[in-house]
Amino acid sequence: MARSDGYNTKTRQLILDYLINNRQHAVSASNILEHLEEQGASPNPTTVYRYLDKLAGEQRIMKYVADKGEKAVFQYVDESRHCREHLHLKCVQCGRIYHLDCHFMDEVRAHLMAEHGFTLQCEGSVLYGLCRHCAQKEGQPEQTAQKCPCCVDTDKKP
Repeated sequence: MARSDGYNTKTRQLILDYLINNRQHAVSASNILEHLEEQGASPNPTTVYRYLDKLAGEQRIMKYVADKGEKAVFQYVDESRHCREHLHLKCVQCGRIYHLDCHFMDEVRAHLMAEHGFTLQCEGSVLYGLCRHCAQKEGQPEQTAQKCPCCVDTDKKP
């Protein structure tokens, strides 16, 4: 019997719930597999990867791949965040994802088009560095920049 697009299983629901509950982080398929095993499920890794690809195709999650050969990570997309329209910042220390959703991006887009004839496509684009909290833990000097009121720090759950 063929499965319809609306077909849902307990495993799929566990995966989606895990992604939603961890939306402030990008998680790997191995993180998801570990969670499923902790929940008593017997996950098939191929099934997990296929479902993640399906969710990415439906634009319900973002898929990030830093470099060839590195494992992909996934993040749930809140409908109100329009994640394909802005860049993301990822802390290499704690793994938190920050949404760079501010007027500065409009200026960047305008500059790229006017000066370089280039249209920015933000989908899957991530800038890597240290977040304010991790930089302070590592003893780096306090950053002088003020927090942008438009940008969303996903450290705080909505």
